[in-house]
Amino acid sequence: MSVINSFDLSGRNALVSGCKRGIGRSMALALAQAGADIIGVSATLEQSGSKIAEEVTALGRRFTAYKCDFSDRKAVGEFSAKVLQDTPRIDILVNNAGTIRRAPAAEHLDEYFDEVIEVNLSSQFRLTREIGRAMVAQGSGKIVFIASLLTFQGGINVPGYAASKGGIGQLTKAFANEWAASGVNVNAIAPGYIATDNTQALRNDLHRSKAILNRIPAERWGAPDDFMGPVVFLASSASDYVHGTILTVDGGWMAR
Repeated sequence: MSVINSFDLSGRNALVSGCKRGIGRSMALALAQAGADIIGVSATLEQSGSKIAEEVTALGRRFTAYKCDFSDRKAVGEFSAKVLQDTPRIDILVNNAGTIRRAPAAEHLDEYFDEVIEVNLSSQFRLTREIGRAMVAQGSGKIVFIASLLTFQGGINVPGYAASKGGIGQLTKAFANEWAASGVNVNAIAPGYIATDNTQALRNDLHRSKAILNRIPAERWGAPDDFMGPVVFLASSASDYVHGTILTVDGGWMAR
């Protein structure tokens, strides 16, 4: 197989959660550009007429939309069953759905912590377990979790988020250890400081924003499109011998 062909995703079905905007949207578009049909899901995704659906279909690929509240355990179970019934063969799963709650640790409500853990960690485990079981049975599959710099660091004012993303790092390795021999690759991408809705508060804080930029060797905030290449790599045959890896896309933050 040529190097170029190893990145070709033609004929594959990719399920991308949190696909409506930001990093998730860019990753869904990248997979579609590489040839995959997209199954999109988010808490607010329209059944038809969404911007991401229009963008994917404009590329000549199919887009199938689902709505799921990832903080609702029952809803995640029902979605998992429904999507597997509708599309028995899912080749790629990108776990991008997530949320964040900001408050100092001493003031961080139980409700904040529980919501973030449920959306960012527990629902990701359940969805991956169900989709991954089918991948193991078919003998192939690519699973990409979205980790964070807080998979490695503690952060400030986001204890629930840090705990959830630390857990994602360990889940990535745990699933990889069990499923690699069955032809299923499980890896993660750890975004750095990216210009998305989740970081708006940080970018609005002139002191924090300056401190962050001063540490990034690339001297800029990341953009959602910076994840297009990495996700295609991890979703394609080019990464067939990559298992349990957390790929940082951070402008060099972790190197400093």
